[in-house]
Amino acid sequence: MTLSRLLAVASVAALATGCSTLMRSSSPGATAVMIGASGQPVGMLRLEQTSGGVRITGALAGLPAGTHGIHIHAVGKCDGPAFTTAGGHYDLAGHKHGLENPAGPHAGDMPNIVVAEGGSAVVDLTTPRVSLDGSAGPTLFDADGSAVVIHAAADDQRTDPAGNAGARIACGVITKS
Repeated sequence: MTLSRLLAVASVAALATGCSTLMRSSSPGATAVMIGASGQPVGMLRLEQTSGGVRITGALAGLPAGTHGIHIHAVGKCDGPAFTTAGGHYDLAGHKHGLENPAGPHAGDMPNIVVAEGGSAVVDLTTPRVSLDGSAGPTLFDADGSAVVIHAAADDQRTDPAGNAGARIACGVITKS
């Protein structure tokens, strides 16, 4: 079996396992199918309400290697290739950007993700500043929805409004599952 075939089989198995786990969960859940600037899917993220906030997990492929900013954006719309329709970072409280900013962070700010040389990344983040059900912070399911956006560069976690993370290279609308 070739390496690419083995990786494809492993990806399908991981997706099936993740979907069955999500279906068994009694916690509110959501998904975001991530689309790259070319219009092609680059993965799927699962969002689950936990006692510590919203946990975001999943696998991505076909992205440029390196460190990338990832944020929850204020509007559930992902028109490519620039994804500007997703609006700014999700932030109802008027905070400044950055997990290391004394006047921050935005509710949608999260740690960077690292994409391996082959273009793949595993995402496993939890943010305590938002919720899926309104139990612990503002819900991501407001009137215009929300989206997850991946940026071209690393987020410096300080600079307002977006941490110098550069262009938006992938976007996924958050939908209830």
